Order: sequence, then C-alpha cells, then structure tokens
Amino acid sequence: MQNNSQAQESKGFYKLSWLQRIGFGSGDLAQNLIYQTICMYLLFFYTDIFGLQPGHAATMFLVVRLVDVLWDPLVGTYVDKHNPRWGKYRSYLVLAGIPLTVLAILCFWDGFSDKDYTIKLIYAYVTYVGMSMLYTLINVPYGALNSSLTRDTDEITILTSVRMFMANVGGLCVSAGVPILVAIFALGMVPSDTTKMALFMGLGSLPSFIFMPLVPAIKKKVGKKNMFYIFLTVAIIGMILLYIISKMGTVKDNITLVYIAQFIKSTGVIVATGYMWALIPEVISFAEYTTGRRIAGIVNALTGIFFKAGMALGGVVPGLVLAWTNYHAAAEANTMPKDSNAWFLTMLIFALVGLALLIFCFTQTKERVVMDEKETKNVKVSDLWTEFMRNRPLRIIALFFITAFAMMSVGNAAGAYFMNDLELQTPLAQEGIRWLVCIIPAVLLVLAMFIISKYELTDERIDEINREIEARNKANEKK
Repeated sequence: MQNNSQAQESKGFYKLSWLQRIGFGSGDLAQNLIYQTICMYLLFFYTDIFGLQPGHAATMFLVVRLVDVLWDPLVGTYVDKHNPRWGKYRSYLVLAGIPLTVLAILCFWDGFSDKDYTIKLIYAYVTYVGMSMLYTLINVPYGALNSSLTRDTDEITILTSVRMFMANVGGLCVSAGVPILVAIFALGMVPSDTTKMALFMGLGSLPSFIFMPLVPAIKKKVGKKNMFYIFLTVAIIGMILLYIISKMGTVKDNITLVYIAQFIKSTGVIVATGYMWALIPEVISFAEYTTGRRIAGIVNALTGIFFKAGMALGGVVPGLVLAWTNYHAAAEANTMPKDSNAWFLTMLIFALVGLALLIFCFTQTKERVVMDEKETKNVKVSDLWTEFMRNRPLRIIALFFITAFAMMSVGNAAGAYFMNDLELQTPLAQEGIRWLVCIIPAVLLVLAMFIISKYELTDERIDEINREIEARNKANEKK
C-alpha cells in the first residue's frame, strides 16, 4: 500500500492532510475578510460616509477594473516566469499581503472630510486602485497554488469545498460582523435595526456551512452540470421571492419572510459560484495536455480578468442605478451609523486578522506540480491571449465568471442599501434598489446557466487527461 501511495505521489496525485487543506483554505478566508469588506461596504462608505456622489463612485469602480485588465496579464506572466525562494506561488501571500493590508485599511480612512471634493476623489482613486492591484498580486498566485498542490480531481474537489467553506466563513464574518462592529464602535451598543441588517447580510454566507461540505457528495450524485443547474435555479427562485416580499410592505414588517427568501437565494448562489473555482485546475490541466506547458499563473491571470470584468459591471451598475433614481443618503438612517472612525477601526481589525491568516496559509502549503525551469523561461505575456483563443473550456469559464461575479457584485453592494431604512427613499430609488438586489442578479444567473451548459470537460475526461499528461512526462524523463 505504501509503495502504491508513493507511486501515486510520484505522478502528482497527492493526498493532503486536513491541516494542509485548512491551511490552504485560510488563504481564501483571509482574502474574504479583506476584499469582501471592500465589495460589500465600500460603495456604501463612499456614498453615505465619505461623501462621494454615486455617479463618481460608479466611474471609479469601472476605472479600477480597466486598470486590472492591463495589470492582471502582467502579474500572471511575472508569476509564471519567476521562482521566489519562498515558493513559486505562496511567496506572494506575504510579499503582497502586507502592503494590501495597509491600503485596504486606508480605503476606509476619512481623513479628508474637511478637504476639497476633488482631493477626496483623488485620494479614493489612489487607495482603491492600489489596493486592487495588490489584491491581484495575491489572488493570481493563490489561484495557481490550488492546481500546484495535486493533480487528483477528488482531492481538488475536497480542496475547493474546504476553500469555499472557509471563504464563506470570511464572508459571514464580514457581512454580519461589519454592521455590528461599526455600531459598537460608534454607539457602544447594537440597535435592533442593525441586528436585522447583520442577520440579513449574514444569511448571504450562512448556507455555505450546510451545503459546501456536501458538494462532493452532491456532485457525485447528480453530476457537475446538473449541480449547477439545480442551485442556479434555487438562487433565481430566492431572488424572485425577495422582490415580491419587499413589495408587500416595508422590509421591517416582513422581516421573517425576507430572511427566508434571502436564505433560499444565498443557498443557490453559494454552491453554484463556490464550485466554479474547482473548474480552474481542470482548465489548467487541459491547457497542459494540449500545449505541454502548465501555465497556471497565466490561466489564473485570465480568470482574474474574467472575474474583475464581472466585478467591473457589477461595481458600476449599482452606482449608475442609484444616480439614475436620484438616491441620496438618508440624513438619519438607524441601521448603519455614519461615524467614520468606527468604519476605520472595523476595517483595521478585519485587515490585520486577514494578514495573520495569509501568513498561516503560507506556512501550510507547498507547490508540487509546477512548470520546470525550461518552460518558465519561455513564458510570455502573449501566451495569455494565445491560450485564451485555443482553449475553448477556458472561454466558457471566462463567460461564466463574468456573469457570476457581475451578479455577486451587484447583489453584495446593494444589500446594505436594501436593509438601510429602504422606506426613507423615494419610490423610484426604492425600486432601483430592489432591481439591484433581485431582478438584475436573476437575469445574470439565467445567462450563467446557459453558459455553463456549454462546458464539456467531465470528471472522467479530466482524469483521463491527467493520466495521459503523467504518462507523457514519465516518457520524457526516460528520454
């Protein structure tokens, strides 16, 4: 048995310990503590605390993503061409993690409250653009780290389940924890309205603790595509219910029904969007099979561009809708305190905990399946676009990521507005917020369902590809 295990490991089919799985997953937990705070609450902070106009904030979100389109390929190429002494991919968890922590904290610093509006806008651009570029410098190599740990598809499914479970731990801490911490720092207490918002936002992550551990069994029972179809449909049903319930009266009057609809919606979103990360190692293996080169960094840079493109759409849409419906920050909203120091302290805590977890991830991971030195030297930026054009499964994943992340970005950013005394807004602004939370995400999920139907890499085909790659590598070693 031991010889068989060693033989499997020599072919790259490594089995990992639970400490290694959790250590890897802590990287996603860390990134979510930092970046989910940005995604869920930065637009609200900019419009209601920092004082930016919604249209200007929307433009900034779009500009940042356009910068990412240029930046991500450079990062992916750089990562694949270099081998830092602390690890080809894991080194960046520390090297980029420290400055990312600093800039994420500065995004929530309102030190220019008495300055000219233009100065405030420039400060927001500098800190947000810098933070996003540093996030890419972690996220791209971290994504490549997944496929470098093992070739075993079952192990990758487990890794992805652990990773997404821990990512949603971070999401739950952020979605429910931010309103509570802000209230404590600002008021010394947690008002009942804040508790309602924390529970609503927390339900966006809570289903992960029930369903993500079941993903391997669900996938084995119904198949990969059917699992996507089922949970995307569940999410759409939840969004429709949430819209109908919000039209029946105030959110507070129907809060129990709102919670139920939010739970249904989140169950579908979490499983469908969580498992999509397991498709990335498949696409990397397919690329290696067709080209003979395992360019994990470039593929993850491409996926980074895809989800940043989705987030660009999702980031700009809420601001534009708010501007179009003449949204104005309520002067006396009871749900989310406007004490800027409270927001700064909250981000400080989440960012520092995130940095500690990035360091823990660094200590528990080790790259085993990577390019050799000869392949590394030949990596070029143009490889990114070449791979995109010849890798059809990658193009399918590109479209799926764009729609999925646009959906999540719209819904996450709008959630704070939905629960922050919605009835204080004009009827037009209320309807705009409902569309951001329910209708627009549902339409994007219908599109995502159609896109994933075109994905052709089954588990059986991926296992076959990995075996052929290992046989080819072994034959080349003998030569």
